[in-house]
Amino acid sequence: AESVHERMSVEIFRGCTRGCRFCQAGMITRPVRERSITGVGEMVQRGLDATGFQEVGLLSLSSADHSEIAGITKGLADRYEGTNTSLSLPSTRVDAFNIDLANELSRNGRRSGLTFAPEGGSERIRKVINKMVTEDDLIRTVTAAYSAGWRQVKLYFMCGLPTETDEDVLEIASMAHEVIRAGRAAAGTRDVRCTVSIGGFVPKPHTPFQWAGQAPPDVVDRRLRLLREAINADRSLGRAVGYRYHDGKPALVEGLLSRGDRRVGAVIRRVWAEGGRFDGWSEHFSYERWMAAAAAAGVDVDWYTGRERGENEVLPWDHLDSGLDKDWLWS
Repeated sequence: AESVHERMSVEIFRGCTRGCRFCQAGMITRPVRERSITGVGEMVQRGLDATGFQEVGLLSLSSADHSEIAGITKGLADRYEGTNTSLSLPSTRVDAFNIDLANELSRNGRRSGLTFAPEGGSERIRKVINKMVTEDDLIRTVTAAYSAGWRQVKLYFMCGLPTETDEDVLEIASMAHEVIRAGRAAAGTRDVRCTVSIGGFVPKPHTPFQWAGQAPPDVVDRRLRLLREAINADRSLGRAVGYRYHDGKPALVEGLLSRGDRRVGAVIRRVWAEGGRFDGWSEHFSYERWMAAAAAAGVDVDWYTGRERGENEVLPWDHLDSGLDKDWLWS
């Protein structure tokens, strides 16, 4: 049986300089600490010798931000040229990506799709979450990719972000259409694809959004339906756009677990006692089982997930020091 990610993974640095307000890892793993070119090369060599994998994932929160990423990718591509050993980066920031980097990554292996994460559909919502990427940045980057021979681009977004409106989500459709238009013009062919992948936003402790209310499942699901209609409204462009989404119900359970206190322990135990297993997989997940368990344990799910918290509320994780000042997170 193949493992889910059939590749050798090497973490090239920890931390992140970007400060996206939804990202717990980017907040609590500061400061940035990079591995050297030599160190990365030695780890890749040892890993490939020990495993026989043919793909190496260079992992971090934002791998293209490594100060020596060009040297790392070129050095590895040179070393493994002719061996069918390919390199991959997880989703790449639009403003840190360039075609030279992409070409080094694909030199020895198959040219797979490129993945970018604008996270929010509109300029306004991207400012709210501090994801400072413009639509012009995205179009410029994907145009360069399609011109250089790529035919598939995947874009990640979130639905249910703080202050989000229907209009913010519907702008994802116009962005996807614009990507296809730019791709067709750059490639000189209609054979280009863009996949839009959307997850429900879950507020996390130790982030500026730890006080935020989470959008209820019916709001998320309604916006996702509107978005699908908007993508398909233009038949010519819409048929080139793939659409993947996660409905709002699993995200609500994630929200309960994300910001729950010790009382939620009784809910988890009851779900397990009622047969809950492998709930991360949709075919095993039962929203009704979680809600029934919460009701039986006297836990008000909306109180944990949907309400806005006040600045002076004592939060269940306040006694854990993540190295961040609570006043700074609030501001």
